[in-house]
Amino acid sequence: MQVFVTGGTGLIGSTVVAELLGNGHTVLALARSEASEAALRAAGAEPMRGDLADLDALRAGAARADGVIHLAFANDFSSPAALAAGIAEESAAMAALGTELLGSDRPFITVSGTPNAPGRASTEADPLPTDGPVGGRSHSVAAVLDLAARGVRSAAVRLPRTVHNDGGGGFAGLLTDSARRSGTSGYPGDGTQRWPAVHALDAAVLFRLVLEKATPGTAWHAVADEGDAVRDIAEVIGRRLSLPVKSLPEENFGPLGPIFATDQPASSAHTRAVLGWQPTHPSLLEDLENIEP
Repeated sequence: MQVFVTGGTGLIGSTVVAELLGNGHTVLALARSEASEAALRAAGAEPMRGDLADLDALRAGAARADGVIHLAFANDFSSPAALAAGIAEESAAMAALGTELLGSDRPFITVSGTPNAPGRASTEADPLPTDGPVGGRSHSVAAVLDLAARGVRSAAVRLPRTVHNDGGGGFAGLLTDSARRSGTSGYPGDGTQRWPAVHALDAAVLFRLVLEKATPGTAWHAVADEGDAVRDIAEVIGRRLSLPVKSLPEENFGPLGPIFATDQPASSAHTRAVLGWQPTHPSLLEDLENIEP
């Protein structure tokens, strides 16, 4: 099928585009710059100029496609206001895409994070939280899943706190960036809180499987590692960068501090059983060994 992809040149999006092209699909991808256009063409995709704020471009892309995978997000965590603005922009974009697909029986795959379930690993049946720094995204995802009742084969792939590749990406990547800036590989609290993780190449396979197979209105977990202790993550980062490792106040991690401090393991047992998804790439702790000193 012809798939319209937003965020097709990012860490996750570039692997999704390659996975789709490698499995018989064609890709039309949103490109917000000349560099993005060039990268998409080099990958074998057709670029379409625009960004998440260009609702006309989003509707035009969806109109040309047999299915949509939405991955783009501003990823500006510098302040609560910047994060809120990114969430509002994404919400409007998802609404525009969904409206274009109404009654078409075409797939619309969006993305969220895995929820946390105190005292246990969260599952695909657990609801997304609507509070906290990124709670607003949950309302947008719920609205997409509700489109299943209006003739859209909507589904959500829930990504863990770290989607990684070659030692970078996700929350672990943010810890690495923070360590480089501050000279300390830090973690909030006692570091026993757990973050789930997945390699970007494994996540890309799941996006394709959900596009091809998922029933409408369903959520799936792209989780390979159920939960790595944040202190263990920080210790690998510190060793690779030759920096001291220690606990730092939650406030040091900006708007995401409360999430960083939360224990949030997640399971993908249902996803693996139903869709036959099996991660095969390196774990997070193994992949962090690729961090350049």
